Amino acid sequence: MTGIATDRLSVASMLRGYSIEINPRQPKVLDAAVERLDRGTEVFLAWIPGANPMDAVAPAARLKGAGLTPVPHVGARHVESAAQLQHFAARLAGEAGVDRILVIGGDRAKPAGPYDSSLGVMQTGVFQKAGISRMAVAGFPEGNPNIPEATLDQSLAAKVKFARESGLELSVVTQFCFKADPIVEWLRRVHDRGIELPVRVGLAGPAGLMTLARYAVRCGIGNSLHVLTEHPSFARLLTEKGPEPIIRGLATSLREDETHALSIAGLHLYVFGGFDKTIDWIRVERAQ
Repeated sequence: MTGIATDRLSVASMLRGYSIEINPRQPKVLDAAVERLDRGTEVFLAWIPGANPMDAVAPAARLKGAGLTPVPHVGARHVESAAQLQHFAARLAGEAGVDRILVIGGDRAKPAGPYDSSLGVMQTGVFQKAGISRMAVAGFPEGNPNIPEATLDQSLAAKVKFARESGLELSVVTQFCFKADPIVEWLRRVHDRGIELPVRVGLAGPAGLMTLARYAVRCGIGNSLHVLTEHPSFARLLTEKGPEPIIRGLATSLREDETHALSIAGLHLYVFGGFDKTIDWIRVERAQ
């Protein structure tokens, strides 16, 4: 894994080159992204269950035109048909100039169409034919409550194998955590299995305690949820200082891990507490 140099790890340095995730169906957030983000920033566009995927095309085009880098989500289980997937790929590439996507399984018990996994979407070749060959997939440092850990490991290995064989440029974006330890342990485990991919570590931006807890329950990160419920002093620190304590812990672990020589490609921020609040916090931290 290549990424941020370990001899320069600090909160400020780790917040350079971050990526961020927004809902493309929120015009005011889109306006703020265009106005406030550094040019070149990767802006992930979430596919909200039940939404029309085509709703991401115009926002992606606007972000691209403003010098930002749109990364639309493709939720495999949300896709209704092969025709819809082809149409979506064609519009993203043709109308919006998208050159990279995040392919996820999608939070849905039963697929809406023919695809039940992110690998299944990748294997169609639809996006590759449209000229989109840079793909990110999800990583789960604390596991997924609906998928056994062994299955997650096998799935990631299969995606890596497919990417190598088909010439895809693959990376990983992780689910958010409220502590550094599971992130570092997961990075070590992936490294020990011989998987070397750029990894963006997901973190929740500044938000209130109830908001963080609500998203933790929704996303199934039970271990980190214990931090909020069983360690009130640390939970208070997270709400007051945002994910800064987690970043410091992550930086320390990466700097001290000589055995694995771990690194990350950057941080990926989920704006649960609001887009402007997260950007304000980033600017303060980077000025330190």
